[in-house]
Amino acid sequence: MAELSSKVQNALDEARILVLGLQVLIGFDLRAFFEPGFEELPGWARASKLATLVTLLLALALVVLPSPWHRLVEAGEDTEGIHRLTMRAVSLALLPFALGLSGDVAIGLQPVAGALGAVLAGAAVALVAVGTWYAATGVARRRRPPREEGTEVSDSSVEKKIRHVLTEARMVLPGAQALLGFQLAVMMTRAFRELPREAQWAHVGAVGFGVLTIVLLVAPAAWHRIVERGEETEAFHRVATRFVVAAILPLAVALAVDLGVVTVRLVPGSQGLPVAVAGATFALLAGTWFALPLAARALRRGRPRAAPQVSDR
Repeated sequence: MAELSSKVQNALDEARILVLGLQVLIGFDLRAFFEPGFEELPGWARASKLATLVTLLLALALVVLPSPWHRLVEAGEDTEGIHRLTMRAVSLALLPFALGLSGDVAIGLQPVAGALGAVLAGAAVALVAVGTWYAATGVARRRRPPREEGTEVSDSSVEKKIRHVLTEARMVLPGAQALLGFQLAVMMTRAFRELPREAQWAHVGAVGFGVLTIVLLVAPAAWHRIVERGEETEAFHRVATRFVVAAILPLAVALAVDLGVVTVRLVPGSQGLPVAVAGATFALLAGTWFALPLAARALRRGRPRAAPQVSDR
């Protein structure tokens, strides 16, 4: 049986795979609102594009959750709790990912295949994805003998904890890079120049938060080389943890603000709707990445805990 630390590392690596797929679709969806062909889409397709983007952001919220949870709740320790949470978060994120992928395929095919062909193609993509990710794996899992899950806590060395925090930084970084690429590219489009001045400045602010996210996520690498001279120390683990957790907040702000901006593009002249969409998006992301882990940490500190069993594997 695999060592607990290796299982946690593998789960984080699998979450990174999902993030890489999400970043491409989220970047495409954000940019699509400013493409010339967007105006030519029927109303249902334009509205579906916003719904698809929200669905993909929900998947992103779930798949990034293990990083702040590992930092804020488990203090970087490898536990069965963080392993189970990572597996469940990734498993849940696959459903909105499948729906978002099917929506993007349907909207992309609409100009060629028409409404009916697009809907059928999107439904086929959803069925294939859900069948592969849930049905096939569910059947295979039922054929395996049940495995007893304990409350094991790994005796995590500082080297393993540093490897995990750097993995979590790389897990968040692709989404931030995709977002910043969209933010900078869209400012060159004609559609962006046609936005109200307030929306343009809101986007500029979101660019600033996107840049801040990337700076904070890259900071652990610079700190490790310059300050620690490549040595793996507990002090570096604490610093890297703070940088990774701090980077997630501006990412939530940037995503929320830009979702409000694309709402302005979708519903011109609307006053309150973009603000409501941005606020709801920030509440979703910040609630998932901060409120849930902090509440779990508070509950854990408020009740007595049994002495953990240290893995001897």
